[in-house]
Amino acid sequence: MESTTEKNIATFTHLSSLTQYFIPFGNYIFPIILWSTKKEESEFVNHNGKQVLNFQLSLLLYSLVLLMIAIPSFLISIFKDMSLNALMNNHDFEFSNFNFEANIGFLTVGIVCLTIFGLLKIAEFFLIIYAAIKTSNGENFSYPITIPFIK
Repeated sequence: MESTTEKNIATFTHLSSLTQYFIPFGNYIFPIILWSTKKEESEFVNHNGKQVLNFQLSLLLYSLVLLMIAIPSFLISIFKDMSLNALMNNHDFEFSNFNFEANIGFLTVGIVCLTIFGLLKIAEFFLIIYAAIKTSNGENFSYPITIPFIK
């Protein structure tokens, strides 16, 4: 049976990943601080701290992959029909040669990647809240689609 202190620390470990909306990299810094202070004393805090960090690292990896696909897709579709002289000599970008139909594949890939990225961020917010509720009730929580970087 977990004590109230252990439940609170584990809950705040989950909730501390929401600091990413106010402090850059807060979703890594604060969970690491909370987890590392009590991981040796409580298996419950240790389990939940690992879950939070693994989930945040997994989302970072997924986000980087999606952005590495989306950004080149948009850049290729924009600059595909533009001549090199127009890019080098003229400082005004003119997209008169842009053909939407010829670039629909790249644009679709980019839009799908950005949509998945947005859905991941929405799911992340609600999963963090759900995990905090489960943890405050004393249940171990494991995030879905998480790669176990820290075992």
